[in-house]
Amino acid sequence: MAETIPFKNLHSREYQGHKKKVHSVAWNCIGTKLASGSVDQTARVWHIEPHGHSKVKDLELKGHTDSVDQLCWDPKHADLIATASGDKTVRLWDVRSGKCSQQAELSGENINITYKPDGTHVAVGNRDDELTILDVRKFKPIHKRKFNYEASILLFVNEIAWNMSGDMFFLTTGNGTVEVLGYPSLQAVDTLTAHTAGCYCIAIDPLGRYFAVGSADSLVSLWDISEMLCVRTFTKLEWPVRTISFNHTGEYIASASEDLFIDISNVESGRSVHQIPCRAAMNSVEWNPKYNLLAYAGDDKNKYQADEGVFRIFGFESA
Repeated sequence: MAETIPFKNLHSREYQGHKKKVHSVAWNCIGTKLASGSVDQTARVWHIEPHGHSKVKDLELKGHTDSVDQLCWDPKHADLIATASGDKTVRLWDVRSGKCSQQAELSGENINITYKPDGTHVAVGNRDDELTILDVRKFKPIHKRKFNYEASILLFVNEIAWNMSGDMFFLTTGNGTVEVLGYPSLQAVDTLTAHTAGCYCIAIDPLGRYFAVGSADSLVSLWDISEMLCVRTFTKLEWPVRTISFNHTGEYIASASEDLFIDISNVESGRSVHQIPCRAAMNSVEWNPKYNLLAYAGDDKNKYQADEGVFRIFGFESA
């Protein structure tokens, strides 16, 4: 029997709506809506039918006064989304009304945001290496930690993530380490020397077995979460890895950089199974939580060298 080649003959579709480049894409917990955050100071929410071809409706979330750098959906609620912006605010939105329901004013320009898997807390990282944890109900900070407290150890915190059970918290740093903290204590549990250059991004396997780290050394490392050991590396990219994502079965990992393709590799074998061509450096890739649909967005420009403000989704049977 011939081996089937995964992702062969599948296509990407393009979604246009933003006026400037898209920094972040994220799916809701049931995989029916995709949100995009842009330098144009807005987020948009798109209703995506995995097998349909109907005209896509989108909703604009307006209110931020600076770039929407990252966004994430409530893991337990398909209509609630949190956005982090350079305007120092974090906002919660209900996409049924399109209104901002909660807002928190923090101390710096926010660049990272992630939900605890049980939906109770949101962690926000800013450009000053400060981590703030907000209680979602009151939308007030319950923890604040500054990470470059000693001049000798400048950490430069990049992406942040909880493990699936929410009792461990990971920070990727500019000096090539992954800091593992207990949660809710935020006490240091481990420092993993993961890469020879800065670690830019982290993804948690949805089955809870692994986490992956993307680095400026162009490698993606895969770690056994129970042993805290590196089990393999993915070596297809040649530029600093900006964004990574596991698919819903934990079988595949997508990674992207300034290389003009997105790599999809088999997690267990480490082999590349597909590459999606792209026209610019990528900022964000994210797999749908139910289907093999991969959303991706980058620094696309039109022929006049202006931002295109598009994102694409790969995995459709027809273009």
